[in-house]
Amino acid sequence: MTQPTLSAGIKELEDLLGVKLAEREPRGAKLTHAGELAVSRANALINDAHSLVQSVQSAGALLTGPFHLGAIPTIAPFVLPAAVRALSEQFPALKLYLHEEKTPRLIDQLRTRTLDAALIALPWDVPGIEMLPLFDDEFLFAAPASHPLAHKNALSPEDLSGENMLLLEDGHCLRDHALSICRMKTGNSTEQVAATSLGTLVNMIAGGLGVSLLPKLATNNGLNIGPDVALREFVNPVVGRQIGIAWRTGSPREADARKIGEIVKAATHH
Repeated sequence: MTQPTLSAGIKELEDLLGVKLAEREPRGAKLTHAGELAVSRANALINDAHSLVQSVQSAGALLTGPFHLGAIPTIAPFVLPAAVRALSEQFPALKLYLHEEKTPRLIDQLRTRTLDAALIALPWDVPGIEMLPLFDDEFLFAAPASHPLAHKNALSPEDLSGENMLLLEDGHCLRDHALSICRMKTGNSTEQVAATSLGTLVNMIAGGLGVSLLPKLATNNGLNIGPDVALREFVNPVVGRQIGIAWRTGSPREADARKIGEIVKAATHH
């Protein structure tokens, strides 16, 4: 839409409502309080219309029509490829749209109906959002191949005390899970370098910068671990997180979300 067309549309809406929605300024325009309210209510109306379409399309038929599925970055690349293949085979009438975001953003998109469901790491208690646990994800110890702990018998999380722990950057819930397992506090090292992804984290370990914890879900499903990195299980398996699927309470796509969760679980543990 061109700027003159947009301005004309806003002016027509202002005339219809009898209230000013935007203040024109030399460098653009700014919404008035009435304009902000109008945008908020318009978004709600559009979302309700979207929900109406979805309800009608999905009535009596499981996983048909468009479905927007989100996933956090430490799950998406390791779960979605196999799950998407299984879904396309079993439900050819499904049109799946995938979105990769961190958990808070996914929760916001569920609330605003931008997403129908999201794969996240639990626990995550949020009002108005329902969650179905799917499976546990074990943590593995990762270190440079030459590191002493790479060859230690009966490895336990306590052995990591004093080690330079490499973590994902703030905002990744996997960071919090790892810190919890090691009973560490954020900011314990002023020289800590955080990784932006699991792939970067593995490269940092291979470069001898420190040790870390990696989710077995990732190491078993495509995360590239080269010969310079040693992976070890703990003598007592450490469950680092629980993978689950979430949807908005009262969503007409709840049955679809549950079915997708079932297929994700089966595809990941084939």
